[in-house]
Amino acid sequence: MKKLLFPIFSVIILTSCGSLKTTGNQNSGQYTNSNNSENEKDFNKAYQRIKLKDLKKNLYVIASDEMEGRDTGSRGQKKAGEYIVNFYKNLGISFPKNLNSYYQKVPSSYMNKRGGGNLPDSENILAFIEGSEKPEEIIVISAHYDHVGTKNGVVYNGADDDGSGTVAVMQIAKAFQSAKKKGNGPKRSILFLHVTGEEHGLFGSSYYSDNPVFPLENTVADLNIDMIGRDDIANRGKNYVYVIGSEMLSSELKTINEAANKKTNNLELNYKYDDPKDPDRLYYRSDHYNFAKHGIPVAFFFDGIHEDYHKSTDDVEKIDFPLLQKRTQLVFATAWELANREARIVVDKK
Repeated sequence: MKKLLFPIFSVIILTSCGSLKTTGNQNSGQYTNSNNSENEKDFNKAYQRIKLKDLKKNLYVIASDEMEGRDTGSRGQKKAGEYIVNFYKNLGISFPKNLNSYYQKVPSSYMNKRGGGNLPDSENILAFIEGSEKPEEIIVISAHYDHVGTKNGVVYNGADDDGSGTVAVMQIAKAFQSAKKKGNGPKRSILFLHVTGEEHGLFGSSYYSDNPVFPLENTVADLNIDMIGRDDIANRGKNYVYVIGSEMLSSELKTINEAANKKTNNLELNYKYDDPKDPDRLYYRSDHYNFAKHGIPVAFFFDGIHEDYHKSTDDVEKIDFPLLQKRTQLVFATAWELANREARIVVDKK
């Protein structure tokens, strides 16, 4: 997650008033949409594809010393990018048709004009599953795959920041692809967006929003995942996740996320950072904000600022994989509802 704060903007937070009907055993780990029993079965099969062992396998690669801390445009980041791309190739998930590859180049000139110093060219990575009924409407699931590199010969592996979000997006893609292979793909399209340059200034997501592969007016929502593998001191030992911004622009997104949570792992959802008076201003500090500023509803999933944040000690051995799995499942459940519900969620707040 980006360390520097953005300028303070005024935000009015209103209480969500949307509704989503669900049924089922909240301890079963299965989400049940009462409006469509077939959709429920399809969901549960895909949901089971989000496996702890796969999250662990991929994170031990993404956050290994071989990736050299994944600094923007570095050799190590490009290695991590190749691993991510090969993951999608092996699943049979392609890139958007209007790109020539999985890569969207983010030029050094773009970043450096915006305070990036002397960063080299880098790339966003885009994988795409086309919707079966409303392909022009896009759900974005995002995470940044860069970190802060190597300092004084010490590798900053960024296992939580944001290796955890990176592998979560990959597993969510695997779950959606498994449903598609069985003829139950999402009705709306899903863009799996791995952005670069977040640590230096949200550059990858900013570049995407300035140069969108799909029209922003067709983008339904962005679910952004930045640090979901640890806990902070205030929540030590709890099954929780911070959810930021889910009711800033839409009266429905928060309600949809809460319903998905209640019927899956029933985590404690913490809205501390939705308070406009909170000094950390986290609503403005990760990649979702470059969607929100264009009026696109967002939800940012986050575990808090823990003692290893931006330190060389943010290693895989400290990741709570069962909690990472539960949070990943929550994002998938929310994305499934957004992708398959009849009506696109409303944008009714400013």
